[in-house]
Amino acid sequence: MKMNFTIVTDTGANLPENIIEENDILVLSLSFFVDDKEYYSYEPGKKTDLSEFYKMMREKKPIRTSLVNAALAKEQIGALLAEGKDVLYVGFSSGLSGTFQSVSIAMEELKEEYPDRKILAVDTLAAALGQGLLVYFAIQQRKAGVQIEDVYQWIMENRLHICHWFTVDDLFFLKRGGRISAATAVVGTALSIKPVLHVDDEGHLINMSKTRGRKKSLEALLKKFEETAINPGETPVFISHGDCLEDAQYVEQKLKEKYGVKEVLIQILDPVIGAHAGPGTVALFFVGTQR
Repeated sequence: MKMNFTIVTDTGANLPENIIEENDILVLSLSFFVDDKEYYSYEPGKKTDLSEFYKMMREKKPIRTSLVNAALAKEQIGALLAEGKDVLYVGFSSGLSGTFQSVSIAMEELKEEYPDRKILAVDTLAAALGQGLLVYFAIQQRKAGVQIEDVYQWIMENRLHICHWFTVDDLFFLKRGGRISAATAVVGTALSIKPVLHVDDEGHLINMSKTRGRKKSLEALLKKFEETAINPGETPVFISHGDCLEDAQYVEQKLKEKYGVKEVLIQILDPVIGAHAGPGTVALFFVGTQR
């Protein structure tokens, strides 16, 4: 079936390569810096091995991140418009990154250059595979022949039903990002405190509660799923992890055994988000009654 518009997203969505390639998604790449050398989170056709990245993270190497370059975004989206394609950009939460604003500026300029094209941008107020889940639903609707304006409206109406629940294993990275104090990190590490965080309705990452020990923190994610998930046996559930696949698979097993979840996608965290959350992060994304 001919696609009636092109879906654009960014590497904040953390989508696996097969979904990107099979559905002809344009992914705008955020970047990260190690020792002042710039790397792109995603390059089309280039397989990315993140084991070295997470090795550097565990060694506590300083890593900086950067948002999508507006000029490059304009060039890439402009190429689609020049081919006569309409564009829907499903973007990284404005509450966590300046990427959405950067891309939006580029798109406003393109609207003047291509007045006959439909050019829409939606701030998902979501991140990682939460954002990815909204891209997934946009893909399904496009396959069903839904028009670009209606897909845009659906995302706007449903984005706050995409629940994000995270836990981290190493408090150092929250400390480095300024989310907790150095004293809290030291005490928390000594007591094996594992925070449980979520992305709120304004798209910000919020510390919600604390648990003692890794297993309890994973169980806390499952408890949140139990409390708010809608139709768990009928909708997909996505899991991101910071190079801790076994923990992600543990959560997957429990979702299937206890709640009848049938479709689960597991994906290692993109470097730009992984740089802030750190190795050992596990994040659960699903459709719920509320965030």
